[in-house]
Amino acid sequence: MKTVRVGAGLGFYGDSWQPVRASIERGGVQYIASDHLSELTLAILQKDRQKDPSAGYARDGLPMLTELWPLAAKRGVKFVLNAGGLNPEGARRAIARTFRDKGWKAKIATITGDSVLEHIDELRGAGEALAHMDTGADIAGVRDRLLFASAYLGAQPIAEALAQGADIVLTGRVADAALTLGPLAHEFGWRWDDWNRMAAGLTLGHLLECSGQGSGGNFGSSGEWAKIPDYAHLGYPIAEVSEDGSALFTKPPGTGGRVSFDTIRQQLLYEVHNPHAYFSPDVVLDMGTIRFEDQGNDCVRVSGASGAARPKTLKIVAGYQDGWMGTGMIGFAWPEAYAKCAKSAEIIQTLVKERGWAVEDTNVEYIGYNSLLGANADPTYRDQLNECFLRMTVRTQDRKVADAFGRLFPWLGLSGPPYVGSMKGIQPAKELLGIWPTLVSRERVERHVKIEVENI
Repeated sequence: MKTVRVGAGLGFYGDSWQPVRASIERGGVQYIASDHLSELTLAILQKDRQKDPSAGYARDGLPMLTELWPLAAKRGVKFVLNAGGLNPEGARRAIARTFRDKGWKAKIATITGDSVLEHIDELRGAGEALAHMDTGADIAGVRDRLLFASAYLGAQPIAEALAQGADIVLTGRVADAALTLGPLAHEFGWRWDDWNRMAAGLTLGHLLECSGQGSGGNFGSSGEWAKIPDYAHLGYPIAEVSEDGSALFTKPPGTGGRVSFDTIRQQLLYEVHNPHAYFSPDVVLDMGTIRFEDQGNDCVRVSGASGAARPKTLKIVAGYQDGWMGTGMIGFAWPEAYAKCAKSAEIIQTLVKERGWAVEDTNVEYIGYNSLLGANADPTYRDQLNECFLRMTVRTQDRKVADAFGRLFPWLGLSGPPYVGSMKGIQPAKELLGIWPTLVSRERVERHVKIEVENI
């Protein structure tokens, strides 16, 4: 029976590609599915593109390929990665230039068409509301401030690119799991309306999309995380997939981490609102029918996924200019470290009010007490903290206010509560990007999708 082995690549922009080496050298993989994008990443790439129009792509794709391609090429391993970000063509040019300089050969496919910013007015004119998915707000309120708008494409163009012989498939914004589903659909010739096989591929893509999180990294449960072996050499997961969509989920031999019923069920439910209706561009997955059979030795059999017809809409994530952020931070030592921070926050808020600054939002957090847990922080030991840091941020439409906000903090070193332990340098204002999630009829996006293959 034919099987296809797909290995996890990166799980986010800036993730480590070192574990991918083990998957290529010892894991017998045929594909690496590497996910570089998130909503936050697109915002970061937009800032890059504002500084340099030739930028806007995930810059870790090139060094990853530079290091791993010689290993992959001689083993016939192909890469599918969404590192194209907001500028897939720019990413392709950078990769092609490096490959030519090194004398490497590859067939690079670029998939574009996910960007719909230039079509926003056309879409609205055609009756697409593009209302905010959570609030229902009219996009007209941010239309003039939109900086990017990307639709989540599905796996079909990836499969088509592979059918054209691509060794490296470079995309912009696609659904994370499509990076795995595309190669599987191509290899097995799955029909795009075979919803159960689509659901199987989506399940495996979802299990692979977060690099080490699928093999014991970031594993929850008190005390259990400490039993994960050899975090320093944690191996990224691999799915060995059969034509019916069932798979053996494992990791490269000799690597750290763990693949078990518990580690992968945690990953399965990651970022899932409704496990019985997990929407993607390719299928709606019902996770309630999935079966995990832990076979021991870092092997779990995955089967039973079921799906329903794909949605008639695609999700769009758009970014818009949403003001400026000003930041200040100051730390105090015991005794009464928290109380000193709280008094400093009160002083800063008084000064902001007296200056008449137009501030839309203020965030006050106490590092060492509630910066991670927020309202769930346990106050029992709050007043006995050895140290505490006050971090305050404001959002404002006035850049001058954001720049000035951090300057309210330094004078507290001699004119505020005693025993300042640390003062972060004055931080310049940072441009804020708001995120606008919405839906659009899929046919209005897919008509613009292009696949271009270049021989290097």
